[in-house]
Formats: sequence, structure tokens, C-alpha cells
Amino acid sequence: MVGDLEVVFDYHEATKHGFKRYARGPGHLDWATQPDPFRRYHGAPLIPLDPSPAEIQDPLYDHALTWGRIPAAPLNSRSVSWLLRHSLALSAWKQAGGTAWALRVNPSSGNLHPTEGYLVTGPVHGLSDEPGVYHYAPREHGLERRAVLPAEIWKGMTAGLPPGSLLMGISSIHWRESWKYGERAYRYCQLDVGHALAAIGLAASGLGWKARLLDGPGTEAVGALLGLPHPSGPEAEHADGLILIQTRQTDEDAIPKLEIPDGAVLESLAWQGRPNELSPDHAKWEIIEAVARASRKPATPSAMESLPWSQEEPGPDVRPGLLLSHLALQRRSAVSMDGATRMSASAFFRMLRRAVPTRRQGPHAVLPWSPQAHLALFVHRVDGLSPGLYMLPSTAEALPDLREAMRGDFLWNRPPECPQELLLFQLLEGDLRQAAAQISCFQDIAGAGCFSTGMIAEFEGPLQDRGPWFYPRLFWECGLIGQMLYLEAEAAGLRATGIGCYFDDPMHHLLGLKSRRYQDLYHLTVGGPIEDDRLTTLPAYPG
Repeated sequence: MVGDLEVVFDYHEATKHGFKRYARGPGHLDWATQPDPFRRYHGAPLIPLDPSPAEIQDPLYDHALTWGRIPAAPLNSRSVSWLLRHSLALSAWKQAGGTAWALRVNPSSGNLHPTEGYLVTGPVHGLSDEPGVYHYAPREHGLERRAVLPAEIWKGMTAGLPPGSLLMGISSIHWRESWKYGERAYRYCQLDVGHALAAIGLAASGLGWKARLLDGPGTEAVGALLGLPHPSGPEAEHADGLILIQTRQTDEDAIPKLEIPDGAVLESLAWQGRPNELSPDHAKWEIIEAVARASRKPATPSAMESLPWSQEEPGPDVRPGLLLSHLALQRRSAVSMDGATRMSASAFFRMLRRAVPTRRQGPHAVLPWSPQAHLALFVHRVDGLSPGLYMLPSTAEALPDLREAMRGDFLWNRPPECPQELLLFQLLEGDLRQAAAQISCFQDIAGAGCFSTGMIAEFEGPLQDRGPWFYPRLFWECGLIGQMLYLEAEAAGLRATGIGCYFDDPMHHLLGLKSRRYQDLYHLTVGGPIEDDRLTTLPAYPG
């Protein structure tokens, strides 16, 4: 019988794109079965939220990136609304002719949005006098109350958490992605979770709050708490994880302990609402169901691995006019790039600083494990840097193993003027625009930007050491890095686009990687966008 780890390895190999073979997909788009992008629970009461609460002061983007620079906002319905508005809500509507579609703060592959959000909280002023479990409805910007939690359950469950804590839950509906992308869709769902985690972490930091993923609870317990105890059927909703939101600032760095009640106790609650049907018909992708089962997480001891401290002090504001709301809500995915725009070296280095995990940065500290992903960079148009292939390890400890695993003829030259805290190395010098586009499934956008990147994750070792449940978490980390690059691109007056279609092993061949020790998990490009003037932009919410 094949073990869960082999199921994960087999899935990953089977869903690689290559020059001679793409991963299996549907072959065509059946528009009659296109999934509804919005999940609703019919029969569950909807509590509307104010999408623009005037009482919340809009923080500076740079301040929100660093812990402790923003005073903690009080926990109430207005601050909860602000948290959701700047993490999982709609950012705008686009319209072409008679067709309109929504964009969201958290990006998604193909704008398909398999990620669902939940709130589990005690009494919140303006929301409810009782603890409860809520599903977030982004189109309406409201919370659907799925269940009331008895006070004794809430108190017993959260006794090991800091006072004033609430929980956010994340889940995925794989069908929303597999409808378009087939077998590779599970990967994209996990990248989307990473984008959502970064968006939640940054929004929480903007309120002076702290967000961190609770990696002790198992998948089954998380699903039971969110009202998703037994995912089944083509539109199954799979629990991903719980995020602890600490609304009171504290210097303590103790490991939080959440005691989720027995599943039978939670299932006995009076759950309200039934999920809407997303499609009238479905295609079944058994390989996705298999890897989802194999990647389910058991309960494990709670842990909090340390991130490296940044050597960069907050210092004076270099971008004083940039507000978090403005960047979070204006973020878009570029459809094409002009192939001419350049960026300064200082903007490039600042962007890379935000992509490297440190404990000073709120979004990165959401993840409770040490960094596993490193950036291979195709630099095309950055002033002061010669074009070519570069490598940015996430930590100094990772550098020796990366050098050993990669090609022996690489340069490993430090570029001039590179900040000391950035471990950036040039591997090859030359024009690699065509190579970048070819590896990204012949998409010109990867060569038309200022730079593009492939996220190279430590792969076989972490999965063997921790278990197959860590497989989706490697994608979460890459998605989180991608979200930071998206926002930093906006801050630099540029635009980014995540690229899920790339040729896995040709990228490994370029780098000289010959085993499963490292794997390429995500691509992204940054540059000057070409705007489509045929589209009309409409506000996300009326008023």
C-alpha cells in the first residue's frame, strides 16, 4: 500500500509541466459549469459590516510592516470589519460590455478564489454578545453566523491563548480551481492560502494586532470547529488552518495553546445554513482528492520556530505618503507588461528585503516555521545591476547547501551596492529574457518585466522530517512571499503577476538541481503594466 508521503511525491511529479507534456487539465472550459465565486450559507443570518469604518485610522504601509509601530485598536465590530476589508474582501469590480466580475484584496490563480474565510470569536461589541462561528461573505462584506458557541466551550478552548484573542479560519474549495486547471489546481489552491495568510497578517498589523498560524491543531479538528467536519463530494470544502489574532500588544512570545473540543461536541451544536451549490455539474479529479487526503495534518505539539532578526532598523519613513489601505485595495495582477520600464536598485533591494522573512515583519511572522523558500531571480531591467540570473537565499544557514546543490560553474558574485543584510548573488550574467519567458510556459510577461522570480523550496527533507502534511505549507510560504512582492510592486509604482504555469524540471535544470532536495513552487514577475482601457473599474461596495 502506498504511503501518504509517496502519494504527495507522486502527485507533485505527475502535475509538473514540461516542454513535451503539460499536467492533465480539462482540455476546454465548460462555461455552463463555471463555479460560483461566492459561497453562501442559505438560512444562516447575515450580519452586515461597514466596509469603511470612519473610526479606524488608516496606517502607513511601512509602519504596518513592522511590529509595534501602530497602537492596538480596540476589538469591536468596526475593527473586525477593517481586518476583513483589507484581507479577504472585494477590492473592485471590473466591467467589459455587459459582463462584470469582482477582484479581491487577496489574489487568486485565474481570479477563481477557492479560499474561504471564517471568524471564531468570543463576544464582540457591535457583533454579538455570545461567542460564535461565522463565515465571511465577501460580496456582501458581512458575517454569516453559522453557530453560537456556549460560553464554557469558548472559555475552555481559549484558556491557553492571550486575552483578547480571536481566530480566523481558512479553507479551500478545490473544484473552483480544478474547473479550469485540472490536476495542478491543488497547488494553486495552496498558493492562494499563502496570499490570504499574508493579507491577514498585514491587515492585523495595520490594527496594531498580531497574527500567527496555529500549527498544532490537526485538519480534522480545524474542520470541526469551522463547521466543515467531513468534506465530501465535488464541491467539498477542505479546512486549511487557524490563525490566532492577538488584539492586545504584549512582549511575551509564549507558544499559544488552543484546546479544540471533541468533534462530536462541535457537531452537536445548532449549525445554521446550508452551502449553496456552486456548479450544476462537475469533473472529478481523483489525484487531487488523493493528495488532499494524504496532506491532512494530524495534531502535533504546538511550536514556534524563530525567524532571523532583521538588521534593518525602522528608521525614517522613506515612503511617508503610502497608506496601507491604498496599497491593499489598489493591488492588481498585471495582464501584460511594456517591456521597457526600469526600476531603481534601491527599490529592487527594498522589495527583496520585504520578501525575506524576518521577525520584524508582521506578515512573515504569521508562519510558525523557519524559512524554507529561496528566490531565483531573472533580472532584466534594474538600474545598477547587470542583467542575468541571481539567487537570494532566505537565510545565511541555507547558503552552503544551495551552493552545493546547484551548478558548479555559477559565479556567486555579490552585486555592488547590495545591502549587507541581503544575501544576493549573481549566478549568470547576460540577457535571460527569452529563457525566463520559455520557462514560464512561453509567457512573454516573464521576460517583459523588470525581473521575474522562481521560488525554490527545500522539499524532500522537510516532508520527510515533518510529514506529508507539510506539503501544502511549502506553497503557503511561497504564496506569502508572492503577496509581499505584489504589494511592494504597487509601492514602487509597478505591478506584479503570479505565474503558476511554468516548466518545473527545466527550471531545475537551469539551476543544476538534480533531485527532490529542492523544488520550484511558484513564479512571479514585476514590471511596468500595460493597462487595458477597454475595462471599466467600479467600486467594490456602494457608498
